[in-house]
Amino acid sequence: MISRLTGIIVEKLPPECVLDVNGVGYEINLPMTSFYQLAELDQQQTIFIHQVFREDAQALYGFHSRYERDLFRELLKANGVGPKLALAILSAMSGPEFISTVQHSEVNRLVKIPGVGKKTAERLLLEMKDRLAKWQAVSQAPDGIETLGEDAQAQVNFVAPQNASRDAVEALIALGYKANQAEAAVKKVAQTDSSSEQIIRLALKSML
Repeated sequence: MISRLTGIIVEKLPPECVLDVNGVGYEINLPMTSFYQLAELDQQQTIFIHQVFREDAQALYGFHSRYERDLFRELLKANGVGPKLALAILSAMSGPEFISTVQHSEVNRLVKIPGVGKKTAERLLLEMKDRLAKWQAVSQAPDGIETLGEDAQAQVNFVAPQNASRDAVEALIALGYKANQAEAAVKKVAQTDSSSEQIIRLALKSML
């Protein structure tokens, strides 16, 4: 089982990246809250990994810290929550924000995430409240790697403006949002000098 990988980032296409580890390229899915904190292309990065085995494939899910990976694993234990839904939840809000949402039973916030209806949200809040009883909505992970704060700025690679909005729409669709939702949210927040990561972050925030 892969626990973490350290290598060179050779591709970044949210919500995925490719990490070159000694000549082997690993395709990794990340929640956007972790994707924002990736290093620049051609720079070294350590990513904490959760590996999923399926009959037809294997998938790697990556996180900026153990704290975020452990929270992802707690979500997977909840009834009806698979990797795709857990990824969407932790893309829409940071780990501390999710814990706060659970602690305050904010159903209305969860139902705005694709794949989460009212009944699912209510069940999820009930299950996660017990699972996260001993967790704290901290801004720093136990291993000393900071998670994304409310006003944290992403490390971003600026791309051509005409591509940034398109990439942002594709990323939101990959996270489960409908095409018309994604396009409307991106159009609302996109600016000519924005990177795709910045647009995604603002679009996700606008939909909560």
